[in-house]
Amino acid sequence: MVLTPAHQHPTGAVLAGDRRTALLAWLRARGAIAIEDDYDAEYRYDRAAVGALQGRQPDRIVYAGSASKTLAPALRLGWLVVPSSLLDVVTDEKDLADCGTARIEQHAFANFLARGELDRHLRRMRARYRRRRDLLVAALADALPEATVRGIAAGLHATVQLPDDHDLQAILQQARRRRIDLTTMRDFWAQPGGGPPTLPLGYAQVSEHAIPTAVRELAEATRAARAGRR
Repeated sequence: MVLTPAHQHPTGAVLAGDRRTALLAWLRARGAIAIEDDYDAEYRYDRAAVGALQGRQPDRIVYAGSASKTLAPALRLGWLVVPSSLLDVVTDEKDLADCGTARIEQHAFANFLARGELDRHLRRMRARYRRRRDLLVAALADALPEATVRGIAAGLHATVQLPDDHDLQAILQQARRRRIDLTTMRDFWAQPGGGPPTLPLGYAQVSEHAIPTAVRELAEATRAARAGRR
């Protein structure tokens, strides 16, 4: 089983406490292994980050993390914390996969950690991303009040659900005419037509002053799409 309990993409959900307990019981009963992708755990804005499941059952959970969301994907730095029973086989497979990993980046990252720079960077970025998310939520309430923001206050995107009578394909067409590039939840569904019209809206790379304007453009695209259906 592979899961992202801290913050699931694209729904924005966090794995509830009772489901965490049920998962741990299932792993013990089946003798199974879970891979915990600690996706976006560092970017929680309304409370402290949820603790990793791996700490509760280290013999049944492989913990996976990376620097892609916290620093840059181009660093190509990631890590696994594996049960001791899997350490040798995972090490062998890693060696077969790429015959090693670049060491200069690892040493630089280790020094960055030791000097407390990562903690300072995360505090700074959490404040910045929280402001952007708050601006996005406020702009949606003003320009597109029929929209509902789902999921927790975390990560680098907001999951925005529209009423059922909205046509996602028509909204995409209208958005492209306004030079807005959108992804819809349909891009992630296992089967077409699997849920309400929903837009994952990223805000990490959008400047604060541009967010209200972008949301107004999105609202105009949504209204134009609805008008075209009448």
